[in-house]
Amino acid sequence: MTTLLTRSDLRGGVPAPAELRAMLPRAEMNVDAVVEKVRPIIDDVRARGVDAVLEYGERFDRVRSESVRVPHAALREALDATDPQVRAALETSIERARAVHADQRRTDTTTQVVPGGTVTERWVPVARVGLYAPGGLAVYPSSVVMNVVPAQAAGVEGLVVCSPPQQEFGGRPHPLILAAAALLGVDEVWAVGGAQAVALLAYGGTDTDGAELEPVDTVTGPGNVFVTAAKRVLRGRIGIDSEAGTTEIAILADHTADPVHVAADLISQAEHDPSAASVLVTTSPDLADAVDAELAAQVGTTKHDERIRTALSGPQSGTILVADLDAGVRVVDAYAAEHLEIQTADASAVAARVRNAGAIFVGPHSPVSLGDYCAGSNHVLPTGGCARHSSGLSVQTFLRGIHVVDYSEDALRAVADQVVALAEAEDLPAHGQAVAARFGNRREWNT
Repeated sequence: MTTLLTRSDLRGGVPAPAELRAMLPRAEMNVDAVVEKVRPIIDDVRARGVDAVLEYGERFDRVRSESVRVPHAALREALDATDPQVRAALETSIERARAVHADQRRTDTTTQVVPGGTVTERWVPVARVGLYAPGGLAVYPSSVVMNVVPAQAAGVEGLVVCSPPQQEFGGRPHPLILAAAALLGVDEVWAVGGAQAVALLAYGGTDTDGAELEPVDTVTGPGNVFVTAAKRVLRGRIGIDSEAGTTEIAILADHTADPVHVAADLISQAEHDPSAASVLVTTSPDLADAVDAELAAQVGTTKHDERIRTALSGPQSGTILVADLDAGVRVVDAYAAEHLEIQTADASAVAARVRNAGAIFVGPHSPVSLGDYCAGSNHVLPTGGCARHSSGLSVQTFLRGIHVVDYSEDALRAVADQVVALAEAEDLPAHGQAVAARFGNRREWNT
């Protein structure tokens, strides 16, 4: 039997972290190589605004939109035309996501450091955000939900959803994108994609009807390598959530896992993109063999079988055999998957030992597909090993913590010596003088 997944055997021992990270299968995305390609696009949009954006839409998306902003009536029309079952599913997704994200909202905290001296941490939402919904190999109304819900829960007042114009739909985004925006109460949708979308969000412009397209403070949402490169170039002018790569799933499984489930879940993420990564880490050679057999049987029945075969057989996917679950946890921690499934005996206990993952799906009845749509969790997650240091999209993405310092004269007087001492130790005497000036330029706090 020809197998799709290449196999690595680490039962003899798991290498040190640096070597392990280097040897694990991983999708390659050379953002640096694309940066210089998108920089002229960004500069052009900055200089010419909407004219440049519409020209790039005609060039890359093969359609020229009448305007950037989609008319309000089109959003309602798209929602009214949505299949009732799909609408109900979106409503469920929204309801559950709102329940989870509502509990993430931080509250202001005031600490009395000393009598008369307090520090308050205020959580203030970003004023205006741009939320990107891809429009490449698939349509992602679920990404609209995952971006909009946490922004709304954070209290963001200005929301604009960006999605590429579609030739099939007269230069507007896919109707399901428009319908999702309407369900969420978002009335500002721009028909623009790619690097030019990020640039227009960053710099703003004037639409074809003379209406202002206001710039945003933060841009979130996954996209292709050109979107990612534009985020990198414009980071600083705008805040970004992350530099998203292609999707990835890792499954840590033992002999108790059902190979039918494991294979189906590996296939589900391979369906996204030919570069998608599907990785199985298992203590059981028998399970690995059974999963290979299931993949051979299941892939041929899928709609996107060619895409899936390419992803599963690529260098970014594979099976890794380990001696035990301790070794398995070390491997998945080194991999730091966007999506990590735990399909083992006592899966909850094993999941609790994992340090690095964008999201963890516990047990046989928590597949990644559930998280993609209706678990209530967010599916905009760190890829490419970034889960070692970064979190997925959440309410916190759209909040900034601001420290408010409020000291009385007596409270300042009590610590003035220490401020001056540290200022002088750092050879920054003017810092100390800023305190001394409040006491008649003399060290009255000593008297």
